[in-house]
Amino acid sequence: MTLVNSADEPFSSDSDELIAVALANEVAKRRNFAIISHPDAGKTTLTEKLLLYGGAIQQAGAVKARGEQRKVTSDWMELEKQRGISITSTVLQFDYSGKTINLLDTPGHQDFSEDTYRTLAAADNAVMLEDAAKGLEPQTRKLFEVCRMRKIPIFTFINKMDRPGQEPLSLLDEIEAELGLLTWAVNWPIGSGEQFRGVIDRHSKDVVLFTRGERGKQSTERHLKLDDLELKELVEDELLNKALEELELLEIAGAEMDLELIHSGELTPVFFGSAMTNFGVRPFLDAFLQMAQGPIGRPSSDGHIDPLRSNFSGFVFKLQANMDPKHRDRVAFVRVCSGRFEKDMTVRHARTGKAIRLSRPQKIFGQDRAVVENAYPGDVIGLNNPGMFAIGDTLYTGKRIEYEGIPCFSPEIFSWLRNPNPSSFKNFRKGVNELREEGAVQILYDTDQSKRDPILAAVGQLQLEVVQHRLENEYGVETRLEPMGYQVARWVSGGWISLEKIGRIFNCKTVQDAWQRPVLLFKNNWNLNQLQEDHPSLELCAVAPVVSGVDPITL
Repeated sequence: MTLVNSADEPFSSDSDELIAVALANEVAKRRNFAIISHPDAGKTTLTEKLLLYGGAIQQAGAVKARGEQRKVTSDWMELEKQRGISITSTVLQFDYSGKTINLLDTPGHQDFSEDTYRTLAAADNAVMLEDAAKGLEPQTRKLFEVCRMRKIPIFTFINKMDRPGQEPLSLLDEIEAELGLLTWAVNWPIGSGEQFRGVIDRHSKDVVLFTRGERGKQSTERHLKLDDLELKELVEDELLNKALEELELLEIAGAEMDLELIHSGELTPVFFGSAMTNFGVRPFLDAFLQMAQGPIGRPSSDGHIDPLRSNFSGFVFKLQANMDPKHRDRVAFVRVCSGRFEKDMTVRHARTGKAIRLSRPQKIFGQDRAVVENAYPGDVIGLNNPGMFAIGDTLYTGKRIEYEGIPCFSPEIFSWLRNPNPSSFKNFRKGVNELREEGAVQILYDTDQSKRDPILAAVGQLQLEVVQHRLENEYGVETRLEPMGYQVARWVSGGWISLEKIGRIFNCKTVQDAWQRPVLLFKNNWNLNQLQEDHPSLELCAVAPVVSGVDPITL
């Protein structure tokens, strides 16, 4: 990366050079990553243990908390606490070993995969969490493809080694065969299930033995050399010899460690452990900080933007309403991409061209927040959002730039959202508009203007339940869902003009999205294929084109 100023020329004055050096130092300290996994692989538990080791919390909460047990830090929404799952993305920043880590926590449930897609747009690295017994699962594969499209480095943590599972070599083979991803084991397990004794560090050849800590507390670690005589007293010969034989096989037939291949997303470092019992979490965190890439440059309307560019820039990747129900707030999550962010600075909003003073920036930690004075590339800040921001918006200083937008993916479930109580229409309208802004669900509208009820469009049924729950608990509005019976949505690439050219169409319903673009709803793929056969000139798209410079319609 090259130090440049707003005119893309080298810094000249001593003052500029000092600022540039300070920026470079801060960028070098940053590490940013998201965790991807299938539901129940242990993602929330791993998140809690990483925070525990980073000193951000003193006691990890149980995922399925009961009674007086703590709820997990990253799951702040009431429905998350009730169901014991993550259904929103949040940001958790903590310091560890001289680094500032931004952990982008994402929903594990497949019904909220679109929220995860958006969060991955703000991530520089990804941790792929895998259940040792189940191996690769559908949601993991889907999210891996998103990482591959963006060429994000992927670090694999094979979890639940303290339970009966597949052979470690089989797990590596599965990753290589099904994902086309080379693997390099950073450590290697000694035993599994009840016989799980710890891991062998492949680089140092140390044996890291673990004892199970008290629930929610850090486990104790013990490091021994392979030739330490005491090791034979602590680990059965059969288990140790098998682990050493497998390591020898990997040295002969496995891939070689290559940092360049890791950063290009072609090779994944693999770690073994158990988040619930703290096996292998600290070794993973230490190795991750050494191998993960720092904040990266991003393509924009003005070419590649380097993180060390002096002017500030960032983009909105998530909106969230009512994180603090007492204040009915709306927060825009902004990923800092270049330069230094400062409290009270004035920036330009690329979509509208307006100047905005950012007077109350916040550092987000789950539901908690604190005023942030400055932030650097790789960091995520929260901005109060009185309706001016949309997902994908770019903020900048200096020469105008605009980052690539974040597309909407095709929903699969569609329901009318009815408001049976006309007296609550004002709150109903406010809730629907704010939840649409944050991407909790896509909102479609009937082309008949007399039909004012919105259509909720989602990837999974749980998304619709969350919208109803939040409308009732955050806006005081009870609603009713009426399923529409459609399963497939496609945007018309040429807009209304293309649709009018082909005349009347059958076996689908025409609606419009929030940007008044035509969307066709089909009951199944057969109806979709039939339409395409009848009208081959009609171009349909499963991913909504990115919108720039246009404000969405509201209810």
